[in-house]
Amino acid sequence: MKRYFLLTLSLLIALSLAAKVQDDGRTHVVLHTTKGDITLALYNETPLHRDNFIRLVQTHFLDSLLFHRVIKDFMIQSGDPTSRHAQPGQHLGAGGPNYTIPAEIKFPQLYHKRGALAAARTADQVNPERRSSGSQFYIVWGHDYSTEELEATLKSIAEDTGRQLDYPEEVKKDYYKHGGTPSLDGAYTVFGEVVDGLNVVDKIQCVQTDYADRPIDDVRILSAEILGGGK
Repeated sequence: MKRYFLLTLSLLIALSLAAKVQDDGRTHVVLHTTKGDITLALYNETPLHRDNFIRLVQTHFLDSLLFHRVIKDFMIQSGDPTSRHAQPGQHLGAGGPNYTIPAEIKFPQLYHKRGALAAARTADQVNPERRSSGSQFYIVWGHDYSTEELEATLKSIAEDTGRQLDYPEEVKKDYYKHGGTPSLDGAYTVFGEVVDGLNVVDKIQCVQTDYADRPIDDVRILSAEILGGGK
């Protein structure tokens, strides 16, 4: 009887989790990595990036790729196809699917809080439209901030870059509570967030890296899959 109850309870929990994925109206993707699973929710507000990431997953483009660039207290980056069979010490970060995606920068609605999923891109000097890489992405870790530290950081960003962004109080509160990387706001497309597995992101951002920010011991996306949800 107890066993039956436990099985029934497990089934109900599974059904509840499945319903949660579908009810939020977002497509969910799981990255199975050598450090554990990271579950991402893709934003409907950035449909070009959402649909592109879905295609990357469905065509197994991300399978076996490395997190080729990792910077502690900043972010972890993947999506370079040349990393799949990379040799130790090989310089990485220039690979992609030979297309770019128009920017879908939606600040302050979408911003670089801890766990944000965003698209990498080339620099403004060669990419003034801030078009995104067709495959390279990063997941934000960032810093923890006190009220005073965040205000000073935002002021410094405005002075250094000329980007005077208007931060709503709820966005500031999120940075106070969870941390992130506001220096990237308004400049890169944020198109999703981690909904489970932030502890795995933490593990990855703490690994030892070389002079090029590549992990000494490879950290790899073993595979990626769509969990469900709508568009």
